[in-house]
Amino acid sequence: MGLNTEFYRGRRVLITGHTGFKGAWLAIWLNHIGASVSGIALDPSTERDLYLLAGLDKRISDHRADIRDLDEVFRIIENEKPETVFHLAAQSLVLEGYKDPVTTFDTNVIGTLNILEACRRSDSVKEVIIITTDKVYENREQMSGYREEDPLGGHDPYSASKACAEIVTQSYRRSFLSEAVGRVNGLAVCTARAGNVIGGGDWAADRLIPDCVRALESHEQVRLRNPGSVRPWQHVLEPLSGYLMLGWKASADPAKFAGAWNFGPDSSYAVSARALVSDFIGCWGSGSISDVSEGTGFHEAGILLLDPGKAIRELKWSPVLDLPGALRLTADWYKSYRTRNVYDLCVQQIEYYSELWNSGS
Repeated sequence: MGLNTEFYRGRRVLITGHTGFKGAWLAIWLNHIGASVSGIALDPSTERDLYLLAGLDKRISDHRADIRDLDEVFRIIENEKPETVFHLAAQSLVLEGYKDPVTTFDTNVIGTLNILEACRRSDSVKEVIIITTDKVYENREQMSGYREEDPLGGHDPYSASKACAEIVTQSYRRSFLSEAVGRVNGLAVCTARAGNVIGGGDWAADRLIPDCVRALESHEQVRLRNPGSVRPWQHVLEPLSGYLMLGWKASADPAKFAGAWNFGPDSSYAVSARALVSDFIGCWGSGSISDVSEGTGFHEAGILLLDPGKAIRELKWSPVLDLPGALRLTADWYKSYRTRNVYDLCVQQIEYYSELWNSGS
């Protein structure tokens, strides 16, 4: 089942974190299908960030603000009057969480609290989708995928901060947003859990594919900290399609679709970091791997899988790209971005993905 793009045509949508990797892809997709897009974010991290390369500053309403500033967040929401809010702004790196745990908790917990409070006060917002991560679960290094009702946890500061964001969101949904306490505007509050996405335009530090691309562009070996870590890798458009579908369905039936949702591939798609990089090098055409697994000494999960069964059954969402297809799209983007119009390159990949999705391939 494909996305009802007519739902978003002309719809006022606000994205927090629109200058980040996933946020920029989501802004491009929504802009392409006719939504009126605004965003709240900090400055891009590098001059090669997708937001800048795609020229999104000329296509959407851009607000630079810190989500830890509730008054400013509420002012922007009151000015833009969004109907749908996708909250992606976060400190999103595990290693950075170890380096600066205070900012990580402050951004990911208080920032999420501020988004929820601003949406609660707003008369325009109808649904808010809080994006967290697969790392919110109490990880037992099991080979079966975690389900939405499994216990939350988090070994490291990043993971724990995102689990806290889930608890805060659940509290708001139960305390303030039910009809029993007088909320009458039908606001739906959802959380979406996904992780380990790949795709063109990601330049974050200490992330596998960006590190890989930087090494390959410099004709250096790709250095792997945790070559044996197993993850269900997926192209960025896969979870984004789930977020878009969730926003649409939650608008139609808030009571049914509010809550937590996993978006990820089948566990058979999970491979080690070494296998992923080896296959990516094959798509690139050259390169080699260096094992530096003595690494940082910080804990990182060895195995982490999600069970997307709820989304498959109830949202009628399912991933459409196998891992080789996701790697090809990713490698093609990085090999083309210097010579192509980046916005058009992204739209071309979105259209390709959408054709597969709508055809059920």
